[in-house]
Amino acid sequence: MAEILESGKIKRKDEEADITTSEHLKADSSVTGNDDKASGKTYCDEGQMGVGTAHDNRRKRKICEPETGIPEKKMHTEAVAAHYNKLEEVGLKQRSLSRIFHLRNFNNWIKSVLIGEFLCKVRQRKQNINVLDLGCGKGGDLLKWRKGRISKLVCTDIAEISLQQCEQRYQEMRYRGHQNEQIFGVEFIAADSTKELLSKRYKDEKMYFDICSCQFVYHYSFETYEQADMMLKNACEQLCPGGYFIGTTPDSYELVKRFEASDTDSFGNEIYKIKFQTKKGEYPLFGCQYDFYLDGVVNVPEFLVYFPLLVEMAKKYGMKLIYKKTFLEFYEDKIKNEEHKMLLQQMRALEKYPADSNSGLVSDKKEDYEHVEILKNNGKLKLPLGTLSKSEWEATSIYMIFAFEKQQ
Repeated sequence: MAEILESGKIKRKDEEADITTSEHLKADSSVTGNDDKASGKTYCDEGQMGVGTAHDNRRKRKICEPETGIPEKKMHTEAVAAHYNKLEEVGLKQRSLSRIFHLRNFNNWIKSVLIGEFLCKVRQRKQNINVLDLGCGKGGDLLKWRKGRISKLVCTDIAEISLQQCEQRYQEMRYRGHQNEQIFGVEFIAADSTKELLSKRYKDEKMYFDICSCQFVYHYSFETYEQADMMLKNACEQLCPGGYFIGTTPDSYELVKRFEASDTDSFGNEIYKIKFQTKKGEYPLFGCQYDFYLDGVVNVPEFLVYFPLLVEMAKKYGMKLIYKKTFLEFYEDKIKNEEHKMLLQQMRALEKYPADSNSGLVSDKKEDYEHVEILKNNGKLKLPLGTLSKSEWEATSIYMIFAFEKQQ
């Protein structure tokens, strides 16, 4: 939570807990379209109200007061688009050789479970589900929407080449689908969602959505208030009552905590690195830039999202926070479900430890698996089991998930 001071500044309360490591992954040995036929308006069904639950144990930290006037400056969204446009599409065989293969699969599992949860909520009251994939990239979630049997999908991204690859994936998915399978229809829109109102680009400007999914994207908008507000407007304004805005984003508290604990202006390990472009203790509400590098995948400027501010901004569009959880909290909650545990194994989100004789571990550093050996020696685990290396867990544990609901 945040307290507004008379000076106009905000007190932050950061988490007291130490940086989590992969020992918290308490895995056991069992875990190693069709085109739219409707014309005119797309109507919404009434939805159920969500109940928000959250608790924070934060220590106070001051945040810089935002400037009243935003000076003209070069935006970074162009750099983000250029970066993702340059990323080459690689096959599964090549991805499996990546140092962060399991980390990426774990993040994908998080998205799968999150998306599945809210598709189930919507399907309790209606069958025809419309989805906005805000920042769809190359279409990594297309199969999730197919599995969820949605009716209509709008895919939008700032990176035009990535969007073209997304469309190609969709066409291949339709071609390979079963003859009688009803696959959702799609619109593809190349646009900067932080600067352009998307509804003006829809085939039906009055189309409404049941879910807006924004995965690993929203933090790019916090360069300025105007950009953050526009992206929030695109995400929430066209949601049906009872519709959901869900996503994943870096946890600002975790980032600041690690930054404050470091001896330099950066922190990380061999697979990820974050370098802040601001002084310690000075974190503007917008434009608080840090440069993020993730092994062979990401190397772009990002911006700190002060989450209590996002919650307040979302109220403008009738949104109420249902919950927010760290990846660790989400994992520990969802892994209790046997179906989710099986999916974790199928997606190869954790690597087998110890490795089979004909394969190796992703890391050759002994300390990356000390957490497993400690738990084994304490008699708490039996080998073999599924885990993430310590380096991978340090990278993925900077993220959190969130879910908002559109009020009636």
